[in-house]
Amino acid sequence: MNYRAAQIAEITGSKVIGDASVTVKNISFDSRNLFAVQDRAFIAINTSQNSGEKYISDVLERGIRIIIAEHKACDKEGITWILVENSVLFLQKLAKYHLKSFPDLKTVGITGSNGKTIVKEWLYQCIYNIFDTVKSPKSFNSQTGLPLSILQTGKKHEVGIFEAGISRPGEMAVLAAIFSPEIGVLTHIGTAHSANFSTESELIDEKLKFFKDSSVIIFNGDHPGIYDAVSLRYPDRKLVSYGLGPHNKLFVQSGWDNFSNEITVSYFDNVFKFNLSQKDEATLQNVLALIAVLKELQVSNEEIVQKLVGLKAIEMRLESVHGVRGNLVVNDSFNLDVDSLKIAFQFIKEYKKVKKVLILTDIIDVKEPPDQLYKEVAQLVNEQDFDRVYLVGSVITQYHALFQAKSYIYKDSADLIESQTLNHIEDSLILLKGARKFAIEKIKNLLELQKHDTVLEVNLNALLHNINIHKALLKPKTRMMAMVKAYSYGLGGYEIAEFLQHHHIDYLGVAYADEGMDLRKNGITTPIIVMNPEQHSYNAIIEYNLEPEIYSFRVLELFWNALNELGVDKQYPIHIKLETGMHRLGFKSEELMLLAEKLNTMNLKVASIFSHLSTSDMSDERDYALSQIEVFSCNTDVLINALGYRPVLHILNSAGITSFTEYQFDMVRIGIGMVGISNDPAVKKQLQNAVVFKTVISQISHVKAGDSIGYSRRHIAGTDTRIATIPVGYADGIPRMIGNGKGFVSINGKLCPIVGNICMDMLMVDIGTLQVQEGSEVVIFNSKPTLEQFAEYCQTIPYEVLTSISRRVKRIYIKN
Repeated sequence: MNYRAAQIAEITGSKVIGDASVTVKNISFDSRNLFAVQDRAFIAINTSQNSGEKYISDVLERGIRIIIAEHKACDKEGITWILVENSVLFLQKLAKYHLKSFPDLKTVGITGSNGKTIVKEWLYQCIYNIFDTVKSPKSFNSQTGLPLSILQTGKKHEVGIFEAGISRPGEMAVLAAIFSPEIGVLTHIGTAHSANFSTESELIDEKLKFFKDSSVIIFNGDHPGIYDAVSLRYPDRKLVSYGLGPHNKLFVQSGWDNFSNEITVSYFDNVFKFNLSQKDEATLQNVLALIAVLKELQVSNEEIVQKLVGLKAIEMRLESVHGVRGNLVVNDSFNLDVDSLKIAFQFIKEYKKVKKVLILTDIIDVKEPPDQLYKEVAQLVNEQDFDRVYLVGSVITQYHALFQAKSYIYKDSADLIESQTLNHIEDSLILLKGARKFAIEKIKNLLELQKHDTVLEVNLNALLHNINIHKALLKPKTRMMAMVKAYSYGLGGYEIAEFLQHHHIDYLGVAYADEGMDLRKNGITTPIIVMNPEQHSYNAIIEYNLEPEIYSFRVLELFWNALNELGVDKQYPIHIKLETGMHRLGFKSEELMLLAEKLNTMNLKVASIFSHLSTSDMSDERDYALSQIEVFSCNTDVLINALGYRPVLHILNSAGITSFTEYQFDMVRIGIGMVGISNDPAVKKQLQNAVVFKTVISQISHVKAGDSIGYSRRHIAGTDTRIATIPVGYADGIPRMIGNGKGFVSINGKLCPIVGNICMDMLMVDIGTLQVQEGSEVVIFNSKPTLEQFAEYCQTIPYEVLTSISRRVKRIYIKN
């Protein structure tokens, strides 16, 4: 987009205060991920859960000079305000107008429960060097995401590929009023985003509204409900059904159910073949949707086959791992273009490392001329304040003078590694951004701290998604504390806390002072409650501005004495724990008046009063939990009256949020719910697995019937079979008790039994005739088996499983 503020106001019926001649080329809505300010406006989006207007002062400090908002927030000079009635409607109105400016743009719109982004990215891979193409960045498909995607369209673009996603009835009609594609694609319909629809047919009908102006509709015809609904609603359009069944216009004739990589498909009786290495049903369905769109874009069979053979896996994620010499390594070497570079720059804004380093390779297979491309790349890089930039490749190095940071040039990755200059980087964030041909993973291997093949992968997007699912049950003003004790339930320390802080969590909870100290040392400024403040840790608690739980008169007196000894004269925040029926820690009912008397003589501020439900996850003990809540409510009333002010009140944990939502008080505490665990089936259906524990096969051995496996010969093979040895054992957190057929792991999607005794560093699995090889991935838990199922093997709970995973297991943090 490229509009003057005055034009934007005229288009949308808005009002300009300030310089109406300023140009707006980009609009940002998330202050946390602001990576550039030139010709960029910030839009303060207001929703029922949050107000973007409270972040205006932050973006002004970072150099933004154009603000789109419903209210003028300040009188700072030099700022252009575009004042609107409704920020979301403003975006939608502007996007609708903008799209009409390009009547010759060929449009493809994709919706569905799953597969939208994969199909979009694959389609872009196939046509970007045939047509100038604009597409939705990431998964921008919502009421705000779709308009922001459309506003990227420029005069040079020939094809536009945009996603549309919904979660509630009525939303698709709004999106379709902004944009209804010429070629419409409906991918898989599943349980994603279905919670607010009473039936699947209601969800399908809502999705189909997207195609009201489409001349071609491509859809998954293997789903009978979709097939019938599309045929009935749009009989006058060109309908292209795809799937595995021969009733479809595009279907797989042969190859998907055997060991050959060759697939034969029929498209309106036109048959052609291609090779596909991954042939699970979801991948095949996505490939068929892709073929159907390519045919509509007049791409020949020969070109389609060529494109499919060269199709790259869509690794829509960034990884971060601990590096040597105190570095943090962010690996985004899966894709490289200008759009993915912008996304990576947004991502690293979440980290508080003062020093930043970029390793960037040639951007290959793009249509833009190098002069234009690298001028734009250098401009983006220069706005990020990198301390050093390492340029790798024969083309980008020719433009090194455009980069303002101290830059180094190398012909390839081997040249960079051999130079040993990377050994001088310390305490920095290192962003790896490279095209696949440069084998950036070799640089990552050099820089990362741990080399163990066994990893615990934490999906930060899923973590945030799960938090938001729980937040949706709460009132807008209810605060949330995230429990990050015990190394964030085994997920990692400051990495999780830093992510949560970035997303404005209200409080963090740790068990001991040293956990809080580590967070503070790594730049965490969010309020931190220490749940078990040991006597010797009081000085550290005060020094690092941590807030202790006070659960007894002894602890109160000791902490008060520590404050006095250190000469602290401010009202220090503490958190009062009440005993309501768990009989673990806390002040009892008969102690409250004396407690209030003492508190009123001390220079302390009770920041919160709380307790803990002992049966919040047990439906048959609901009455006991309600009795605890009643005691808590009565006792807090007594204490509040005696204190003369109202602290924050909280009693609900993850299970309590879903089971006793009406008793949310002022704050709730989320722990295992972040990971994707819930005792409520309706909520569980909406959560995502946030943790994957996985490794690889070290060796495959053929054993004969009667051969013994492992220590003590506890397993004897009953038949000739194959045994896979994998490099994970009880030192990594796998309990010995799940050996000898009690536990299972997943290989190629099949559950395989653990056989023999589990060793310290290894275990053995019977894989029978399964088609796998050494180096193949092994999943300890994810979706199959789930974390809950794995906990059942171990005869314990998910908390213990996660906190038992050894520190030597490498944690990888990914963001889609």
